Amino acid sequence: MADVTLAAEVLEACRTRRWTLATAESCTGGLIAAALTAVPGSSDVLDRGFVTYSNAAKIELLGVTGACLDAFGAVSTQVAEEMAQGALTRSAVDIAVSVTGIAGPGGSGVKPEGLVCFGLALRTQPTQVREVKFGPVGRSTVRSKSVEFALTWVHETVREAAP
Repeated sequence: MADVTLAAEVLEACRTRRWTLATAESCTGGLIAAALTAVPGSSDVLDRGFVTYSNAAKIELLGVTGACLDAFGAVSTQVAEEMAQGALTRSAVDIAVSVTGIAGPGGSGVKPEGLVCFGLALRTQPTQVREVKFGPVGRSTVRSKSVEFALTWVHETVREAAP
C-alpha cells in the first residue's frame, strides 16, 4: 500500500524533528489519519484527527468562521486555511494538515468534481494553502489522491524544515 509506505515516511520524518501532527479532514473523512494509524507506533507522532464533514463541525471543532464559509464556501483555500489553523490551535502539535473538496459525484462549473483544497499550518510559519484539480476521476480516486497529496506535502515540509 503506497499510502502506508508514505505514512511511515511522514511519521519517521516527524520523529526525526520531534514533531507531532494533527489532521483536519472533510472530503477524505479521516483517511489521512487512518493511513497514519495503519503504521504501528504512530501514536508518538499523530496527536489527533478532526473529521469535520459538515459546516457545523468545521465551526464547532476547528473554529472556521461562518463568515468565511458564507463568503467562499466549504470548498475553498480560505476554509482549508482556517481548518489547518484550527487544528493547530486546538492541539499542541507542531504541524497540521487540512483537506476539503468535492470528491463527487457532482460539483459545478465554478467548483467542479475533483477540486480539493489543502492547508498546512506550522507553529513556526504562516499557513500555506494549495488547490488541486484532480478532475472527474471518481469519488474513490479523488479521496485516495487527496490522501497521497496531503501526506506528500507534510513529508516534504517536515524534511525541508530547519532543524
